[in-house]
Amino acid sequence: MSGVGRVVRLRVAPVKGMALLDRETVEIGPHGVAEDRRFFLVGPDGRHRSGLAHGPLVRIVPEYDPATERLALAFPDGRRVEGDARPTGELLEVPWHARRALRARSVEGFDEALSGYVGMSIRLVRAEPGSRPSSAHVTILSVASVEAVERAAGLPDAIDDRRFRMLVTIDGVPPHAEDEWVGREVAVGSAVVRVEIEAARCATTTRDPSTGLRDLDMLRVLRDVRGVSDRKTVDLGVYCDVVRTGRVTVGDDVRPLEVETAA
Repeated sequence: MSGVGRVVRLRVAPVKGMALLDRETVEIGPHGVAEDRRFFLVGPDGRHRSGLAHGPLVRIVPEYDPATERLALAFPDGRRVEGDARPTGELLEVPWHARRALRARSVEGFDEALSGYVGMSIRLVRAEPGSRPSSAHVTILSVASVEAVERAAGLPDAIDDRRFRMLVTIDGVPPHAEDEWVGREVAVGSAVVRVEIEAARCATTTRDPSTGLRDLDMLRVLRDVRGVSDRKTVDLGVYCDVVRTGRVTVGDDVRPLEVETAA
């Protein structure tokens, strides 16, 4: 049984596909962290667009203040576009995987700069409550799991764990301990999550998290090191749902809860 770990990093992406921001503390609500993946991009075909298709989006650094509802985007050439983050316009239904559509509304003042950067017509939209473009409300990955992949693959350089774009990074547990928590409840700070499934990785992991350019076939590395799951995926880390809302701070314990048994 894996023991108690601790939170060593908390990272959010106010705009999906753009740079990750480190946080010392986050509030986990019923649908995860409210500022995480709060905004996303829609292409001219009305479909969601992210770093999977436009890797260099990661070079744009977003700043979002939910208290004042201001959003700023710092572009790599030094430009800064800032404006009101409150949504406008009609409700949009944006296709999201096969199982559901995302509900969102446009945010004014950012589309021209983003379209010029990407090289095609792009709209910035704000997800409606409970409709963030994320595979899970909370994601967890351990430092030991990343280091185990490095060792097994014989990689010359350490893996930058930003490749995996996880909310919570933990230390103090054995490699892939988080996989053992699938189906269990885990206390993370004052929040409690239920670990639902291993995190299926996508081609975003093949891109340098600083430049967005492809530089490492991480999917092949994971396949060779960890194999392919029964779902035909290559996995690292875990996806979780929220059981109890709460605050999480760097340094907090991460502890699988005891399973209650009938007397």
